[in-house]
This record gives sequence, C-alpha cells and structure tokens, in this order.
Amino acid sequence: MKTFSIALASDHAGFAYKEAIKAELLEGGHTVRDFGTYSDAACDYPDWIRPAAEAVARGEFERGIVLGGSGNGEAIVANRVRGIRCGVCWNEQLAIWNRSHNDGNVLSLGQRTVSEAEALAIVRVWLATEFEGGRHLARINKIDA
Repeated sequence: MKTFSIALASDHAGFAYKEAIKAELLEGGHTVRDFGTYSDAACDYPDWIRPAAEAVARGEFERGIVLGGSGNGEAIVANRVRGIRCGVCWNEQLAIWNRSHNDGNVLSLGQRTVSEAEALAIVRVWLATEFEGGRHLARINKIDA
C-alpha cells in the first residue's frame, strides 16, 4: 500500500481514536504529524482542526484525518479552509465515495458514531482508494472555483 504524509488532529471527544489511528498509521510507514489535542481534557476543536487542515491545504501533508465526537464540527472547520474537501464517513462505502468521487483530502470521523475497529477500517479504505477523475473532476473544479 502507498504511504502518505498525514496531518492528524482531534478534540477531546476523538482523542482515544486519534491515538489508535496514529499508532496504526506509523506502523504502516506513513509520516504523521499530530496537531493535537494531546489528552481527553475538554477543549475547542477549531483550535486543533484548523491548523491541521491549513497544513494539508498548503501542501505540507498529502492527507488529513480529523476526529471528534460526531466528526461534524471537525468537517465544518476543515471545509472552511480553501482547498480542503473533507467528508464525515461512518462506514467504508462513504470513505470510498469520499475519495473516488470527491477527491477527499481530509477524512472526518466521530468517535461516538463508530467502533474503534470500524474507524480503523474506514481509514484503511480511505487511504487505499484512488480518485476516479473523469466526470468527477469537473465537479471538483466547480467546488474550487
């Protein structure tokens, strides 16, 4: 499997899964920068998610993974950064479509919505799925316009 440079971030509600995902990514040979948070103490997710998304948008990382309780707020913050296409995925099929149809460069996961095993499987599928291009490329260009 291809390896990527990945920006990783969570709030307190996604911290445990972030740590599990980080361990698996590093074991798989990926380059990972953990943008925080660094504990399960209550915090504000924009403080951690925005810097990770901005680093992906600047091209410092090929992909990003962000986590929270539901993943929704994290996706909203990431998508406020120009050049980011972040989707909340709660199963493997959504992860496939996020990559193949939307060329998603940031994945958002909710620790309160899936099991840890499901989250890890979603990450694996998302990293392995290529963008299809074709008719989807015109749509991506419209998003970026």
